[in-house]
Amino acid sequence: MSELYDTPHDAVHGPVRVGLVGATGLIGHRLIEISSAGDAMRMVGIARREPQLPKGAKVEMFVADPVKWSEILETVKPRALICALGTTWRKAGRDEAAFRAVDYDLIVSTAEAAREAGIPNLVLVSSSGANRNAKSFYLRTKAETEEAVSKLGLSRVDILRPGLLKGVRQDDLRPFESIAQFASPLLDKLLPSKWQGLRSIDADHVCEAAMGLALRKAAGCFIHDNDAIKRAARDWRAKVTKEH
Repeated sequence: MSELYDTPHDAVHGPVRVGLVGATGLIGHRLIEISSAGDAMRMVGIARREPQLPKGAKVEMFVADPVKWSEILETVKPRALICALGTTWRKAGRDEAAFRAVDYDLIVSTAEAAREAGIPNLVLVSSSGANRNAKSFYLRTKAETEEAVSKLGLSRVDILRPGLLKGVRQDDLRPFESIAQFASPLLDKLLPSKWQGLRSIDADHVCEAAMGLALRKAAGCFIHDNDAIKRAARDWRAKVTKEH
């Protein structure tokens, strides 16, 4: 057994249960798909609205107002929580308060609920470029959220800062992002090394990294850029393959 991880599953209890908030987005959707294809982990999704689940999904899904999420986490007590919550500037109506209500308030309150429920590990999907001093309100908010979550007293917090996510979104039209994805093979090569965090990354790598990091034992707060995310994804795939 690897010293890095807790046991991902056993013959008595089956796959380990990991909580997921943000099930309706690209990362959440793929996490459900990937976990459903194996037997190491099962997602326990919590959402504000019923998501369009992938075919053959093996997932426990709770749909409730966010004020009830703490009760669900307390009842279910997953081994870890993956937070893939987030909105866009367009969806928030280009309103800073509406954007912050999701990307800061909801994320921090959910992390607090996880702590109160005794969940030791939290994996937060953030963004490359997150910085309290950034000119972008989006990136400043991401950085403030990271800082707040890291100070809550959870045993382990993993913050993922992926660049441009490559993958198919469900019912979420993002024309500029689609253009960027199409051009990413060329753009990635043109970006200088100091901006490598902005380079594109497959959403599946982010999901696999999140799954693996959710079960890591070592305590502390860890920040992962594109390269670190890819390493964590490889480690998780190798571990799952070895166990089978």
